[in-house]
Amino acid sequence: MKKIIVSRMQIMKFDYTVETNKTFDKAVEAVELETAKAGFKVLHIHDVKETIGAKGFEIKPFKIIEVCNAKSAYTVLQAEINIGLCLPCKINVYIKDGKTFISGMRPIILSQFFPKANLGNLPEEVDQVIQNIIDSSK
Repeated sequence: MKKIIVSRMQIMKFDYTVETNKTFDKAVEAVELETAKAGFKVLHIHDVKETIGAKGFEIKPFKIIEVCNAKSAYTVLQAEINIGLCLPCKINVYIKDGKTFISGMRPIILSQFFPKANLGNLPEEVDQVIQNIIDSSK
């Protein structure tokens, strides 16, 4: 009788989310400031409430802050061009149930989507930077 070994890939949490006591606008400002301190750049801020509101839909305040580090982006794009689908890194600030949250996608999940990319420790390093930005912003 053959023994079948099934490996189970560890599923990592997609996001890192914290609640903050700051107002929505102060949280957005803090993310911008902490992003610069971390050596990353804010590329764009999408005001989702405004964009959706222009089409007649109402949601609570929600901004998507696109952040990037050119060296890290260059490295992952050289390893696998389709990682560009996950770039730039995004940090969201939003209000839910009367509370303000700061949330970011975790770069460590890239290895699940691109297992042959051989990214080394870079996803973990960028993941830590994103978490530090979020923690320092709260």
